[in-house]
Amino acid sequence: MGKHFSLTAADQHKLGAYRADPKGAPKGGIVVIQEIFGVNQHIRAVCDRFAGEGYVAVAPALFDRTQPNFECGYTPPEIEAARKFIAKPDWDAMLRDTDAAIKEIKSVGPIAIVGFCMGGSIAFLSAARLSGLRAAVSYYGGRIVAFADEIPKCPVQMHFGETDHSISMADVEIIKQKRSDCQIYVYKGAGHGFHCDERGSYNADAAKLAYERTTAFLNKHMSGK
Repeated sequence: MGKHFSLTAADQHKLGAYRADPKGAPKGGIVVIQEIFGVNQHIRAVCDRFAGEGYVAVAPALFDRTQPNFECGYTPPEIEAARKFIAKPDWDAMLRDTDAAIKEIKSVGPIAIVGFCMGGSIAFLSAARLSGLRAAVSYYGGRIVAFADEIPKCPVQMHFGETDHSISMADVEIIKQKRSDCQIYVYKGAGHGFHCDERGSYNADAAKLAYERTTAFLNKHMSGK
């Protein structure tokens, strides 16, 4: 359904991206932010799914500054190799690349951002630091707790798994206390990556409910109602 193309960030860095367009007139745009596995098959499928909901969806390749065209799957060796990208994350650079994606599709209507894992943290940071967003949705953003004092400029919804071994419930409670202005959901029995149907941690019930909440949230804030 989608196509690969390139974006140019404010510092003139060129990066790859994937774009999926709806069949009819778009009701807005969604920037989809990857996990540490790159703009892989799963992230492209997420874009395609949002296009099916009527949105233009764009996923910028945030690791192109380090390793162009990187993408991988979810085997233990691949997961371990992908961790190198977030050993010392350059949040500012990733936000520049995210901003390039926002600007790329701003003409299609209201814009939102949805991110997963590392991308979940970037979705929150984008809500706080970037302009032009109507809404932000974060799935298991592990570093949000470190930035929770920052105030979002748009409505934010967050999703966490109760049994996520990389994000403690203590951290989620801190986020809840500091960001009472955000919608925060915890899914019983769900672990990290519960939304991804290609991972062993996939939880169909949690993924279904989180997606329903996500689309309802987007429809509400993207319509201006």
